[in-house]
Amino acid sequence: MSTQAKGLEALVKEEGRRRDSTRVVAITSGKGGVGKSTLAANLAYELATMGLKVGIMDADIGLANLDVMFNVRAEKNILHVLKGEAGFREIVVPIEPNLWLIPGESGDEILKFSDATIVSRFLDEAQALENLDFLLIDTGAGIGESIQMFLRAADDVVVVTVPDPAAITDAYAMIKVISKSRDRVGLVVNQVKNAREGEKIFETIEKVARSNIESSFKLELLGTVREDAYVARSVKQRVLVCKELANIAPAADIRLIARSLGSKKEQKMLESREESGIGGFFKRLLGGL
Repeated sequence: MSTQAKGLEALVKEEGRRRDSTRVVAITSGKGGVGKSTLAANLAYELATMGLKVGIMDADIGLANLDVMFNVRAEKNILHVLKGEAGFREIVVPIEPNLWLIPGESGDEILKFSDATIVSRFLDEAQALENLDFLLIDTGAGIGESIQMFLRAADDVVVVTVPDPAAITDAYAMIKVISKSRDRVGLVVNQVKNAREGEKIFETIEKVARSNIESSFKLELLGTVREDAYVARSVKQRVLVCKELANIAPAADIRLIARSLGSKKEQKMLESREESGIGGFFKRLLGGL
């Protein structure tokens, strides 16, 4: 049995306490370069260290690179499962205890599958992931249709921005588009000098949203992440800042966001969907079959 398959067996064979349905959280941004993938990878790590079982899926169409960030080699990806060339047990890569990578495909081919037979087989395969507590989806940046498909299919959406006028404008544009299909979006303001700077940016976006989006819509500040030169270095060195530099400010900030997400799931405060879990997510993504 391959290392990847052995790594997934620990998840598939787990028995004991009953687990709630997997929460699928899409992490996205209005523009590139705001640290979205770095945040997603470190957030997944922090959730895993809390004892939660976490999968992270690379859906950054055109720039799938989480395998590089985790410094692992992904021989096959989710497209191979859709084509029937591999099962989930063969593509899932164990990263840390409680943390698995579901490699993505650098292209939009994953979204072209709608054949009922293929989708049905794929959903059967996906049951291998149902013991996860969280599945984080690292999407691409922008408001393209392929990205929106992932956002509509996810249980929760988190938008990442930075203290840059263009990034803030693009974040609001993304939030406005998302508001057409859901009533709640989380916001993380990355690379801030201090928490107050992030809070002011949130207040600015929220004020505009209240004036232009339906009153039922809620924008929630999930947290702010302080800037630090070591974060950029950690990316180049292919290490997780929350693991290797756990005492610096950004790691502490990401830890707080992870605890908030974990607490919301435990208290059932996250948005509910008619059909939750891994199966519900992939059914919505692949056409609702």
